[in-house]
Amino acid sequence: MKRLLFILVVAGLWLCLPMQKAGAQEAAGMFPAEETELMVEEQPEEGLHKTLKVKFIEGSAFFMSWIAVAFVIGLAFCIERIIYLSLSEINTKKFVSSVESALEKGDVNEAKDIARRTRGPVASIYYQGLMHLNQGVDVVEKSVVACGSVQAGYLEKGCSWITLFIAIAPSLGFLGTVIGMVEAFDKIQMVNDISPTVVAGGMKVALITTIFGLIVALVLQVFYNYILSKIEALTTDMEDASVALLDQVIKYDLRYEK
Repeated sequence: MKRLLFILVVAGLWLCLPMQKAGAQEAAGMFPAEETELMVEEQPEEGLHKTLKVKFIEGSAFFMSWIAVAFVIGLAFCIERIIYLSLSEINTKKFVSSVESALEKGDVNEAKDIARRTRGPVASIYYQGLMHLNQGVDVVEKSVVACGSVQAGYLEKGCSWITLFIAIAPSLGFLGTVIGMVEAFDKIQMVNDISPTVVAGGMKVALITTIFGLIVALVLQVFYNYILSKIEALTTDMEDASVALLDQVIKYDLRYEK
């Protein structure tokens, strides 16, 4: 919740910058023409992000606010998943090697301690399997499969919300565009004139909502694909580690149990 509030504050400040700049430009009108021209010459050209801020302010307040909310909440879910998945990553080869060394010495408690002290789904699977080490390979395999399913669910937690906001953002943009076009045609009907000055304002606002809805969807889609790649990598590590654990259990049974 604190992370989400922080992102909301940053987004609010980001949107307020164009307003501050507009106020500064109005204040510049009090200076003489020569000084104003000098100030304009010294200012750098506006970048793409500044242009987007200005266009965002020009859009429909209702739909743009909902698009901004969808972006902030969707981005918060993306950041939370990226942090969680990054913390779940470990040096799998080093971890498997350390557990294998402990089992070769016959020290099951040390192997359990290594798994318990290590974070991530791979270590959780190992710990669950080592807890049933003395019950046979079949029991270990079943516990590993069950734990792997649970850990996979943890990895994918919240991804459905990200896909929801990826779909909502452009939908809100298109809805704002359609409503803006309807309003533009209403103005034409009221004034009984199809001049550009009557239609341009409403159509501009309508199209801006679509632009920002698509931008939000594209940004969230990039983050979502990155999250899926990390989930896929962790899932592969879990599968490889599970196979390695079963091999280690078989070797342990052959060496110490029989």
